[in-house]
Amino acid sequence: MAYTRIHAIKATVDRSIAYICNPDKTDGELFVSSYGCSARTAALEFAFANGKTTGNDGNLAHHLIQSFAPGEVSFEEAHQIGTELADWLLEGKYSYVLATHIEKDHVHNHIIFCATDNISHRKYNTCRRNYYRIRTLSDELCSEHHLSVIVPGQRRGKQYEEWEASHSGTSWKDLLRKDIDAVIRLSNTYDDFIRLIKQKGYEIKGESFQESVKYISFRPADRERFVRGSSRSLGAAYTREKIKERIETRDQQRTDYKQRPYSKRRLIDTSAGPFQDSPGLKHWADIENLKIAASAYAGAPSITWLRSAIADKKEQVSLTRSRLVQMEKEMKAAAEILKYAEQYEDNRRYHTNYKKSKNPDAYLRTHESRLLLYDGAKGILDRAGIDLSSLDSSRLRADYAAMEKEKTALQNSYKAAGKELKAMEQNLQKICQYLQKDLSQDEPVPGISDDPFRSF
Repeated sequence: MAYTRIHAIKATVDRSIAYICNPDKTDGELFVSSYGCSARTAALEFAFANGKTTGNDGNLAHHLIQSFAPGEVSFEEAHQIGTELADWLLEGKYSYVLATHIEKDHVHNHIIFCATDNISHRKYNTCRRNYYRIRTLSDELCSEHHLSVIVPGQRRGKQYEEWEASHSGTSWKDLLRKDIDAVIRLSNTYDDFIRLIKQKGYEIKGESFQESVKYISFRPADRERFVRGSSRSLGAAYTREKIKERIETRDQQRTDYKQRPYSKRRLIDTSAGPFQDSPGLKHWADIENLKIAASAYAGAPSITWLRSAIADKKEQVSLTRSRLVQMEKEMKAAAEILKYAEQYEDNRRYHTNYKKSKNPDAYLRTHESRLLLYDGAKGILDRAGIDLSSLDSSRLRADYAAMEKEKTALQNSYKAAGKELKAMEQNLQKICQYLQKDLSQDEPVPGISDDPFRSF
């Protein structure tokens, strides 16, 4: 993915914007765009918005940088990704200037956005959670464009195929984690774990707590190098100490598992050696799997019905998502009009006084920024076809609030439908896995008349 970082601007917003809009870096400002402001007057417009907030953190704007791996993205695509990132992150509430710098090997976006939003006049919160949200949004956008991953502190990027393998659970590190998890569930002691993980074909180093080696390391048979059981490499749950702790607390985990409804459990993989070597353990797992599959089948007259219900639910999710996307576009446009309507109304008196002034030049020198804000807002509203004689920002704000309410309802509906879809797909997967059917097979499946669980 692209590398992202952000910092606050507490002074000289005009200099920062002038720097990112440098014609030598943006092909004569070809790759400069803005929302809710003009790049020429953004510093003034940011100051106007910041004057409405009650926040006192001293932040005037925020500077977000998004860098791509050398040679992997065109200038146009990078600018498009930057626009989408700004729109997703700021939701049409904050004014911003976006500039794509193309003078270096690694194309990168600069996004400077106002610290105060134009709707509720609240300050943007630069907490760790919001930074992770920026990184997540950037990663999602880049994955859609099949771009590589730039990991902070590393010179080489992870290819998209490797990233996708990790997310689909097919990367070798994910397989290693799954093997470790499986062996932990089968182990009564830490020594049992070491013995069983070696039986799976892994070479182990640093397993003893008496050794000076800080980390336990694992090497699959088909790999040349070891991977550390550290927070950075595999995760905090795979350190030597944490593995031992997980084994020792497994009794509680078993209790938690027994208390979990069968509808929330996964099928047990009985192909592992311990199940094959112990008929009693295998019999217990078979009964558990039957109960899990039966729970997944409950409420579905047939697998054909379940497949049809999944298709209908997918259609509902898709339609709701499409409406959400359309509403976000409408709200972005409405937020910009509302912003300029308030800017126009707040500065109209300066224009009126300027026209009545006996010394226009002196009045202009004193109130130039206010007059520029008025002219800019009037120009935007004129181009949008807004009738200034009947302009009412309070009505526009009420309309925007109604759109926000509708969007919240749509989001709740979208999340609920997505949750239902996920549960239905998991149930179908459990049933097909239990019946040893391929999810993609379009073959005759048990129906109401031949329920696969009726004989039990």
